[in-house]
Amino acid sequence: MDVPIELWLVNPAASMCEAFRERFAGLPDVVVHQAGYEDLPPHDCFVTAGNSFGIMTAGIDAVVVHVHGPQLMDAIQARILRDHLGEQPIGTAFIEPTGTPGYPYIGHAPTMRVPSGIDGTDRVYAATLASLVAVHHHNRVHGDIHTVAFPAMGAGFGGVPEREAARQMAVAYEHFLDPPRRLDWDTVIARHRAIVYDGDTRVVH
Repeated sequence: MDVPIELWLVNPAASMCEAFRERFAGLPDVVVHQAGYEDLPPHDCFVTAGNSFGIMTAGIDAVVVHVHGPQLMDAIQARILRDHLGEQPIGTAFIEPTGTPGYPYIGHAPTMRVPSGIDGTDRVYAATLASLVAVHHHNRVHGDIHTVAFPAMGAGFGGVPEREAARQMAVAYEHFLDPPRRLDWDTVIARHRAIVYDGDTRVVH
């Protein structure tokens, strides 16, 4: 089931929102919200850039738990214990119900094992793409996620510069919208270059 989605990019800082607008220019169904999570209107799924252990006590994770209640962190940690043997790998994501009317789902997608710098890596791309793929698989069964909201992945504790975080997120969204029809080295090289290079400058090592 292919369910059209609208992508929301969320941050209270004007500079981050400008980076989103610059990097996502030309991509369809994108809305930038200069707002905090607690100020967002109803939407179907918010992706939180957590850590591999689901300890949601700082940053945007803490705001999400404050809004939905500590039982959400308990549920996410139980899922990590059950499905990932206690440590969710970077580059994976899952969708968890919140129990909150109007805000039914959270996507949990770690960008780091533990809070640490991730500048110079492709983890923002990996977590963003994993989240979009998780939404895709969820919708093949349930078909009820139409608006997906993302914070600035990796731009907090991860220390990724705003424009680079927005760039990797935009590449992930572009790859999600236009998946390959075949897998060969030409395809791999083109995708890898889009992830690793900003124009002719290598930014992911």
